[in-house]
Amino acid sequence: MEDDRGAIQNLLARYCQVYDDGDLAAYAALFEGATIDGPLGQLNGSQEVFDRQTQTCVMYDGIPRTRHCITNVSIEIADDALTARASCYVTIIQQTPELPLQPIFVGQYRDELKKVRGEWRFHHREAVPFLVGDTTHHSRH
Repeated sequence: MEDDRGAIQNLLARYCQVYDDGDLAAYAALFEGATIDGPLGQLNGSQEVFDRQTQTCVMYDGIPRTRHCITNVSIEIADDALTARASCYVTIIQQTPELPLQPIFVGQYRDELKKVRGEWRFHHREAVPFLVGDTTHHSRH
């Protein structure tokens, strides 16, 4: 049986995997009932996340040609075991036919999580940019 810490780590990893696979529907579903604050402004709920990503994410044969790498993961589970906070650094690496392999974003995700029907879910995510490179092949601003 998976413990809470492992389940939260898997949620963070799933976020990276589905985005990098170009599965924007699965990516957006992770934010059902959640909010995101970040470089693209505030987004509320999975539909807004999906709409924004389908409008702005540049795809190459159905994938964004990125890899999200998360490190320095810190997880604090509340005493009630129904809420938690997590933070991690994120580095987004991209390579396209026109763009050589390079980091395009370095920042931090600060998450508030809730356990809903036995499953950990994002409740609020703040994406804090530290260093931003050439994102023109990744996002239509």
